[in-house]
Amino acid sequence: MLLKAVCSPVLYCCDLRRLAMGVRGLQGFVARVCPDACQTVDLREMAEKHRADHPDCPPVIVVDAMSCVRRWYTPESWVCGGQWREYLAILQDFINAFMAAGIKLVFYFDGVVEEKKRDEWIKRRMKNTEEITRLFQFIKTHRKQPGREMFVLPSALPTFTRYALKSLGQKTVCTLQEADFEVAAYGLQHNCIGILGQDSDYLIYNTCPYFSIENLRLDRLVTVMYSREVLCRVLGISLTHLPLFACLLGNDIVPESMLEGFWHKCLTTSPHRNRSYNRRANILLSVANYISKIPCSYSSLKHLEEIIPLGSDKTLLCRGVNSYLLPGQQSPWIPPDVTNCQMLSLQQQSAFCQDKEIFQLAKEQHIQSENFTIFNILSHGTVECSNSLEDDCDTEIPGQALIYRPARQHIYSILLESGKGGTYPLVKEWCVYFGNPLKQPDLIQPVQPSVTGGTPNLKTLWLAKGPDVEKQRYSTFLACFHLQDEMEELQALEAPVAGFCCLLAYLMVQVNSLSLEDLNAFLALILCLKGKSAAQLTGLQLAEVDPRAVHLGAVLIRSLTTLLMANSACGFPFRMDDLMPWAVFDGKLFQEKYQKSHRGCSVEELLEGNESLYTPFQNLKSLICKVCMAKKRTILSRPRGNRFNTGREQRHFNPRFQQPHRSHFVSPYHNQMRGSTQRQLQSQGRGSGHPHSRRYHLPPQ
Repeated sequence: MLLKAVCSPVLYCCDLRRLAMGVRGLQGFVARVCPDACQTVDLREMAEKHRADHPDCPPVIVVDAMSCVRRWYTPESWVCGGQWREYLAILQDFINAFMAAGIKLVFYFDGVVEEKKRDEWIKRRMKNTEEITRLFQFIKTHRKQPGREMFVLPSALPTFTRYALKSLGQKTVCTLQEADFEVAAYGLQHNCIGILGQDSDYLIYNTCPYFSIENLRLDRLVTVMYSREVLCRVLGISLTHLPLFACLLGNDIVPESMLEGFWHKCLTTSPHRNRSYNRRANILLSVANYISKIPCSYSSLKHLEEIIPLGSDKTLLCRGVNSYLLPGQQSPWIPPDVTNCQMLSLQQQSAFCQDKEIFQLAKEQHIQSENFTIFNILSHGTVECSNSLEDDCDTEIPGQALIYRPARQHIYSILLESGKGGTYPLVKEWCVYFGNPLKQPDLIQPVQPSVTGGTPNLKTLWLAKGPDVEKQRYSTFLACFHLQDEMEELQALEAPVAGFCCLLAYLMVQVNSLSLEDLNAFLALILCLKGKSAAQLTGLQLAEVDPRAVHLGAVLIRSLTTLLMANSACGFPFRMDDLMPWAVFDGKLFQEKYQKSHRGCSVEELLEGNESLYTPFQNLKSLICKVCMAKKRTILSRPRGNRFNTGREQRHFNPRFQQPHRSHFVSPYHNQMRGSTQRQLQSQGRGSGHPHSRRYHLPPQ
């Protein structure tokens, strides 16, 4: 039964991890103490009733997407970097179920990390780091993915979910402030039939009904609706009391640490204490009892501010109550002339961007989920990068945030055009990587990319038209990854392959520990992925999971977000859809290619016997090696074998894997490169010594 699912303590614990912050313990309290507030509803019936009552207004559900991504990601494999085509199909099925009932969905994503939540964001990042450390310990010990109880979202899943839904034709909104406020406001203003999510704050806002994503049965469109009215009846308060109730329990604005003394007073005087409830449940009941007995007035709130030790800011309660008021709403707890601070994000420019036209365009693209991170940089000069599935014990691979920092510095330079003194403002980076305690942001200096004729300004990159501008966009994009000299070769490739090669060339130069085996695995992945359906990839089975391949998969996925940032900054030389993970990556397929490559499998086996892929494989490899040669980068052959497969005979290293079929090799490059590269390819298999130390010699330019 759905109501039993709501009361599950395991589910309750899981919900708390997923809340935007909300009121701690309120969701579980409703499930355990107020079961009548958890009402099973049929969304089809609600949609039909809405159509009957509002024939000119189709039924809409506004979705708090950040509450849902964990529920949406149901592919069996999650540790290898993501099963992106399978995930895309799952999202399509989700949309189709609502479309069949005539229900429109509007998806909201958090677009910022508000500074008032920075400490909480840091705590969660540190906790995630511990979880990821345990995850890698499990993989190294058991050579497999752990159970769902250790589930960690694939790297950058919320980011790419946003673009996935947009690519599937859905209205997708990226917020300018905390998403729960904008979701609640949209639901109220557009007469939505409900909000779908899992955040206790939706019990506090006076908005449309609140539906549970955790209890949604997609096949029947049945879920649980949490009733504010029933909750208030159990608590003995009214809807008007809920914002103050939330503040007196501790929320985003009023810290719990300031309320302990007040709670103790409420507990000692409340007649509603129940020994069968935990302390938190009794606090909720006693606080509700307290406020039910005081007048609903501003003077009552001022009295509370005097008796509660709020520190130097005595307006915390007023601001807290105000934060729950949606546009057009008022509260007896605060004066009517107090402006709702939540709506003060309508700035037209910032210290980082003085051009109103550019700033407005960046803002519009941000809201419509068309660009990535650009508005955050132009408005506040801040960038966040959360956890990835990186093995902190692997000292050979730098943190992905550090790998891509040089590229980001070029992107910052493009966006933050220098002033008259030729100086740029510093960008604050809150990035998770090994050794970073996140006590304060890293202050990053923008670095101008090497663009022939100088870096074009944003008006040119974003607003100008014509073939010359298109060329400028592409060359500026490549300059972010130090690949401007390869423009002709990259433009000749299909867009997803070109974007992938930009990342791969950049990675091979930046990370010295990456080997020929890694390069071959990545190239086999991008070439073999093209012809595979979601169903085929779902059916792919792995005998074991390699932890280093998990790490590299996460590094690659995060690199795609850097591509999106560069593409947005440079005026979209690529379609954003061409840079998405479902176009270039599959976690299980990469694991398979990586393990085969490091066991010394032949190119034919890596390419699944598809002869038509052989020449593209060699051409792409030649391109990557050309870039490395120009950067004086020597790529080592370091086959790691089948280290974890100790129960089976290890396959011998196959030199033929390192030596291409020269009779079939076709280089697309200039004559001098053709000769030089061909000589290197011919000589790579003739070195002496153990294959683990074999080098792919690349002479300096």
